[in-house]
Amino acid sequence: MTLHPVNRFLVATLFAATLGAAAAADLRSALTLTGDPARGKAAFESCAGCHRPNGAGRSDGAIPRLSGQHREVIVKQVSDIRAGLRLNPPMKPFVDAPEMTPQALADIASWLQSLPVAGRVGQGPGTALARGRELYARDCAACHGAQGEGMAAAFHPMLAAQHYSYLLRELGLIRDGGRGNSTVAMVELVKGYAPADLEAVADYLSRLPAPRR
Repeated sequence: MTLHPVNRFLVATLFAATLGAAAAADLRSALTLTGDPARGKAAFESCAGCHRPNGAGRSDGAIPRLSGQHREVIVKQVSDIRAGLRLNPPMKPFVDAPEMTPQALADIASWLQSLPVAGRVGQGPGTALARGRELYARDCAACHGAQGEGMAAAFHPMLAAQHYSYLLRELGLIRDGGRGNSTVAMVELVKGYAPADLEAVADYLSRLPAPRR
């Protein structure tokens, strides 16, 4: 889903109340700009060492897959890290770099969104997929989509075909308050999950195919 520039601005304005001033400014600026995927590919070279040139991340979950992710989600997460709302010390120097202008961010996000899912997706043991499917349908699909496709207009990330270990780590950070920018509703939901439930949902999502666009 691609938002009209005016709608992007309106959505960003609604979120501004929950963001720090710096993040809100980045968000508004980058979402109203037209991203150039060709420029984004060139700008992403400084990120490729960790995220891989094709945005596949690392199958061990150390680095998330970014290929195919909604541009709106990428812009928001980078803006939140820059403002200190999302706690991600390894990323902070990169998002704070002078060359990470709103236009560069819009370009990178547009290029990443255009990429297909490539490389091996790290998966879990596969022993509780029915439980993961049940929990996801009950608690998560309303925001993240029936097939894990996410919701760009609300900044809800696509979770399908994301690395199992990354999902499991982030769910733990959300539960324990270590991520920083999670919604209150998400924190309360995850707190009610047993460790086995978190593992089941993460494994189920890692095995969902990335939705076609």
